Amino acid sequence: MALKATIHKAQLQIADMDRHVYGDHALTIARHPSETDERMMIRVLAYALNVTADDHNGRLEFTKGLSDVDEPDLWQLDLTGEVQHWIDLGQPDERRLMKAHGRARCVSVYSFASSTPVWWAGIENKLTRAPRLAVWQIPAEQSQALAALAERSMQLQISIQDGSIYVSTASASVEIHPVALKAAAE
Repeated sequence: MALKATIHKAQLQIADMDRHVYGDHALTIARHPSETDERMMIRVLAYALNVTADDHNGRLEFTKGLSDVDEPDLWQLDLTGEVQHWIDLGQPDERRLMKAHGRARCVSVYSFASSTPVWWAGIENKLTRAPRLAVWQIPAEQSQALAALAERSMQLQISIQDGSIYVSTASASVEIHPVALKAAAE
């Protein structure tokens, strides 16, 4: 018998002063049986960092993720079904990233393991032909602290200013400083 996904609910209050995006978002997150709290919370963080102020170019959505290797963890599809933004987590290989780069207007990766520098050193030179790719490292100790905020029902306040991210609940808070390993060309 296959294990079923665990459903988590998150109420996000986002105040992104860097991009001038503000709003409340109710998320339903299907957590794959093999997914950790850390990875799930990085998905929530990626959502907060990339959600747009309006839906004119489509909505940012969670995908099947771990259940479907042909989809990213999050994506934004426009009204015609074209991929506007492809967002992967972890340490995807360069072939997956180049394929995503060919399909989407922009690609982002959020890596959060302590082995990120080793992974990045191995593929960095292979991605020079991907100008629309942005790669971010979330320091492992910060992503683990974020995982400690995970609950089945969450209310998260997320403030983003000057590249720093503050995630708080009624009882705890975490400060996150993503490191840009590769910036996308504007």
